[in-house]
Amino acid sequence: MPRLPLHWQIIIALVLAILAGSLAGTQSAIFGISFYSMFDFTGTLFLNALKMIIVPLIVASLITGIAGIGGSQGLGRLGGKAVLFYMTSSLLAILTGLLFVNLLAPGIIDGQPAKDVLGLSAEQGAMAAEKVMGKGTGDIAGVFLSMVPTNIVAAAANGQMLGLIFFSILFGYFMTRISEPYAEAQYNFWQGLFEVMMKITEWVMRFAPIGVFALVAKVVAGTGLEVFKPLLVFLVTVLLALAAHLFIILPLMLKLIGQVNPLRHFQAMSSALLTAFSTASSSATLPMTMECVEKKAGVSNRTSSFVLPLGATVNMDGTALYECVAALFIAQAYGLELSLATQFTVVLVALLTSIGVAGIPAASLVAISIILGTIGLPAEGIGLILAVDRILDMCRTAVNVFSDSCGAVIIARSEGEQDLLPPNNTQG
Repeated sequence: MPRLPLHWQIIIALVLAILAGSLAGTQSAIFGISFYSMFDFTGTLFLNALKMIIVPLIVASLITGIAGIGGSQGLGRLGGKAVLFYMTSSLLAILTGLLFVNLLAPGIIDGQPAKDVLGLSAEQGAMAAEKVMGKGTGDIAGVFLSMVPTNIVAAAANGQMLGLIFFSILFGYFMTRISEPYAEAQYNFWQGLFEVMMKITEWVMRFAPIGVFALVAKVVAGTGLEVFKPLLVFLVTVLLALAAHLFIILPLMLKLIGQVNPLRHFQAMSSALLTAFSTASSSATLPMTMECVEKKAGVSNRTSSFVLPLGATVNMDGTALYECVAALFIAQAYGLELSLATQFTVVLVALLTSIGVAGIPAASLVAISIILGTIGLPAEGIGLILAVDRILDMCRTAVNVFSDSCGAVIIARSEGEQDLLPPNNTQG
């Protein structure tokens, strides 16, 4: 029998979790074991499985991704422009998310941190506060020092993801600069590891509905339905930040750098945006994106065939924005005041992980886990975020695709291409 799509399984699990948590409370038990403790055990087991895959997955995906960019066509003029645009647009998206999450403070409810409402552990919060203060990110210099670990194995064991990410990018880049036989052997090894980790990730994500059920049921059992008030504010915060990036930042880049009419570009990309929103997949939308960019926006196949597949792999504006907002939302919920340097760390890690985890299943989950681990926050809030993740996934995918298309137009303009976005090409 055909299986329900994962997002429907998660929605069903969410509804059942609300019912089960409301009925069970914290005292109901069976055979002397409370339902609350069962929810806690199952949810923790899922989070542990998620943490288990992070280090090998991020290392393998970054190394193969960077090696693929550097080895297949090389970072020539076109590739350099594409990477520069994608890094710039992702950085602007992250900063937009940072602005909105600090302004709206979704983790603060009625002037108080939402940890009690969200059912977050006070003990975990105290440990998180100690870790955040002792992370060595008290100043910007400390952030850059943490990027170069003295022992890469110890960095992996201790969850120092910033150093691990930096090492993986270096390894992937220089892997393409060695003799062909050795480079091929290295690439095959890391690609094989990446494929294995993809399979393990897919397997772990099959249990996501069970994990979501347990995590949400535990919170509802402990705090009641008030848990959804901060989640609603979080949802609105992310949507407003995505809208600002989609309707203000990217159109300004089109107008000022690409010197084209943003409204015409929206018209040209309308079918691709609808496809991205409905499928929640940049990769699945790629054929439609290429058709719109070439036939309606007037970009040459030479530019679009390089820029758009690369963008679908490494350019995730909406995802990077979402990761940043989610990490700071959880920090606010614990009542933690993140220093400027720590927020800079969040920005940096979100930027780097948006390259490495873009194409994997449940990419945002893995990326948020990495960011939380980097700044010393526990991952227990991730399951709650999944409750509103589906609609946000659809919206951020549309932002990702539109950003890719903006990159193609801007790079085409920089390459001297004319007749971009003519009025007659935006119809049909």
